[in-house]
Amino acid sequence: MDKDARRIRQAEIFEAAYRLLDENGYGATSMLRIAKTAKASNETLYRWYGDKDGLIKEMVRANAAETKRMLADAIARGNDPWTTLQDVAPVFLRMLLGERAILLNQAAAADPSGVLGAMISAGGRNEVMPLLSRLLERVCAGTACNPKDAGEWFIGLLVGDLQIRRIINERAALSEEEIMERCGKSLKALHRLIGDRPS
Repeated sequence: MDKDARRIRQAEIFEAAYRLLDENGYGATSMLRIAKTAKASNETLYRWYGDKDGLIKEMVRANAAETKRMLADAIARGNDPWTTLQDVAPVFLRMLLGERAILLNQAAAADPSGVLGAMISAGGRNEVMPLLSRLLERVCAGTACNPKDAGEWFIGLLVGDLQIRRIINERAALSEEEIMERCGKSLKALHRLIGDRPS
């Protein structure tokens, strides 16, 4: 199977898994049910992902991939960190508040084992935060601010309680106008917290 065919097949498998998580929760969603829903062989799923946990981890990583790519590219190229944050913020916010992330988090909240929550953290936050801290090293240079703290401030300002409100169905999805407005306000507040001044 070539890369394009595998990418398409993987998207179908992910879509089936998201649907079953929504309908049945994490515990009742098995590899066999995912395979049947995606019209794939159970053997293929185990060969590609190892087990259900491996599949979920890949889904989490895929959901966060664009944010991680943008951060890694900016760090590698030495791009201006404030410009990078301006570009990354709306992508990151859309991802965190998007239907797939909310569905995964709702399933995790209903999973008494805590396994799914740990996987979401490992595949998402634990991979994004180190990159964010590295990007913020130059922002924090010459200030009293620690890059790790600055990363936490950025997330807190950007997301606030919106994700949990989406998870409990208390808040509708943000419009594009709301996303851009929130990103702008968050970055201005981060400038003030760090003690830097926008150029």
